[in-house]
Amino acid sequence: MPHVAVPPLPADLRDPYLAHLGVVHGHVGTEPTLERLVALHAAHLDRVAYTNLDVQLGRPGSIDPRQSVERILDGRGGYCFHLNGAFSALLRSLGYEVVLARAAVPAAGDGGRRWGNHVVPLVWLAGEVFVVDVGIGDGIRSPLRLAEGTSVQPPFRYRLEHRGGERWRLDHDRRAFVPGLDLDTTPVELSRFAATHTDLSTSADSYFVRYFTVQRRAADHVLTMRGRVLTRVDTSGTSCRMIHNREEWEAVLVEKFGLVLPIKSEHERSALWRRVYAPHAAR
Repeated sequence: MPHVAVPPLPADLRDPYLAHLGVVHGHVGTEPTLERLVALHAAHLDRVAYTNLDVQLGRPGSIDPRQSVERILDGRGGYCFHLNGAFSALLRSLGYEVVLARAAVPAAGDGGRRWGNHVVPLVWLAGEVFVVDVGIGDGIRSPLRLAEGTSVQPPFRYRLEHRGGERWRLDHDRRAFVPGLDLDTTPVELSRFAATHTDLSTSADSYFVRYFTVQRRAADHVLTMRGRVLTRVDTSGTSCRMIHNREEWEAVLVEKFGLVLPIKSEHERSALWRRVYAPHAAR
């Protein structure tokens, strides 16, 4: 396996992280297996929301895995650099061989791509490589073997295609918000993504700065709140509804997505709601 890009977590972060996922360390086992990897991946998606909430609050923090774990334990979720960085460190602390790879997803609104605007963990297991991704809100539910082919993970279908050398293409379902990504399997350090994180979380042109998003990838459906529109995608189709007041919006974040709002003052809560509401009012 190439050099490891993410160090393992210390026990004082590993064990609370596992408990947050509903896993007891002693039950994980001493040897890494695909079955446990699949279970951990699903548990993460069930209990940790994909969100840019802290970006919207103007305090995005760093992508250091330890800080990302603390963010997760606080119930604040995160986006790809936080979630995949933290999960990779957790897997390393459980004995999995993990490296990080650059990916490129379409820039919102223009279909363009920028290498390194997404990070993807790759896990070496029993002589095979698996694509792991808990850092896209409506992405894969289970790890994908790095091999050409199609995988059905309700409500979506995914396809991996080798583009030559270290390059791969992962096409998501057409109903997914992110229609796919390009992947370069060359291992890189997490620090390589720090500048992009700063840009995505602070630039006025960034989608993450302009629009609030939270998503949860369940076993057979995806829930998304974009601004104040709540969307559910499942095998029967897509349904949407508008949230009309702050109290209902906050309740959905807590009850449907498991988020803990890291704000207490009425002034901050009102300011966040105005920020969420503004793009809809402008239409």
